[in-house]
Amino acid sequence: MMVQRILTIAGLTWKAAFRFRVFWVLAVLLMGSVIVLPLILKDDQSARGFIQIMLTYTLGVITTLLGMATLWIACGTLARDVDDCSMQMVAVKPIGRWEIWVGKWLGIMAVNALLLVLAGTCVYGLILWRARQLSPAQQEILRNEVMVARGSLREPLPDIEQQTDQVLKDRLKDVVPSGVNLRQVRATVREQVKAYNQVVPPNRLRRWQIPLGLRKDLLRDLPMTLRLKFYAISTNGAGTYAGVIEVGPPDSPQRRSLTARLASDTHHELSIPPNLWDDHGVLTVDFQNRDTVSLLVPLEDGLEVLYREGGFGWNFARGLGIIFCWLALLTTVGLSASSFLSFPVAAFCSVSLLLVGFSTGSLSYAIEYGSVMGMNEESGASAHSALDLVLIPLFKALVGVFSLTQSFSPVDSLSTGRSITWGELGRAFAQIVLVLGGPIALAGIWLFTRRELATAQNNS
Repeated sequence: MMVQRILTIAGLTWKAAFRFRVFWVLAVLLMGSVIVLPLILKDDQSARGFIQIMLTYTLGVITTLLGMATLWIACGTLARDVDDCSMQMVAVKPIGRWEIWVGKWLGIMAVNALLLVLAGTCVYGLILWRARQLSPAQQEILRNEVMVARGSLREPLPDIEQQTDQVLKDRLKDVVPSGVNLRQVRATVREQVKAYNQVVPPNRLRRWQIPLGLRKDLLRDLPMTLRLKFYAISTNGAGTYAGVIEVGPPDSPQRRSLTARLASDTHHELSIPPNLWDDHGVLTVDFQNRDTVSLLVPLEDGLEVLYREGGFGWNFARGLGIIFCWLALLTTVGLSASSFLSFPVAAFCSVSLLLVGFSTGSLSYAIEYGSVMGMNEESGASAHSALDLVLIPLFKALVGVFSLTQSFSPVDSLSTGRSITWGELGRAFAQIVLVLGGPIALAGIWLFTRRELATAQNNS
């Protein structure tokens, strides 16, 4: 009976979306955005440029349109039912208010699911159709390097903190100078250690040893791709930098070498033959800097090895699944706000919270310098104020909360041929829907059950 009551509320919400033409308006906007406008867009006729423009634009438009519409519908469906007294008629029936709340949530998510599947199917079909217009060579790149689901292998990150502590211990093992700020000294040593692990001076070599683990048997006889990105410490006249990349066991006849001039601040993908790892399943990659400029290869995403893990279709579906998790969170926020606020106030608060989520870059900047006033350009120091005692901890809490949703990037992964695994989709559901949305939903349900509906009618 409980499930039947919840599904009844969900069905009424579903029918209301069609009756008030919300579904049809959104469907027309989505179709016009993801079909008509992309046909006008021009790309550089390369596989990567084509897919990046198509996916970045279409999925960005889908997320924006459905996200704003979800907030609007979620705020309106509950608040307006209270304002026009229809909720008072439902609440007196043998149904719990939490069942009404959950039913509304399911109804909105059912509409979102249908619209997302409709828009996603159109995007997928449009990509396949427009891919035929590429040259045969670019279509081959599209199939093998872009429209795939590629896994990533990296060298384990060094323990920067442990190395910093060891260097600091060696330097201060005899005596600690008086009047020295140890925290500042440690920060300086940490930057030096990090630079040692990232910077490749001229005519020097940087070696990566990437363990394949159990994947070595699955990857046997399969080609892989080396993805490299670096930054130049200073520029030269040519704009490109000479380097030699060698892959395979050292002093082995199967070792492969490539000499090239590469641009900085750009991802370079180089195909490497299969089976270049040693008997222990470790792939060795050497990068020799043959230029006169020092090059910085980031620890996080400087060098990685990509391998084919699956096809594009399921990868695209999992990307849409992450977007669906975002919409579930927005539905929860909108319904929770309208559980105790009128429609205009609930919509304003929900959109304001969304804008704060888009401003985490500015919040992180303030956290980095420890002040909301930023950096004093004359002195080079942070301009602290009394507000920092309150706002900086608040900013840290907000950035920590919003990081639960921003750690997933389906658009970037799909446009670069990265694999979105089922595990990543599961983590997105757990973090976004359960960990972040769960407490918000419980608070909204509690506030709705405590709300005096007659008072809301009089206030309206």
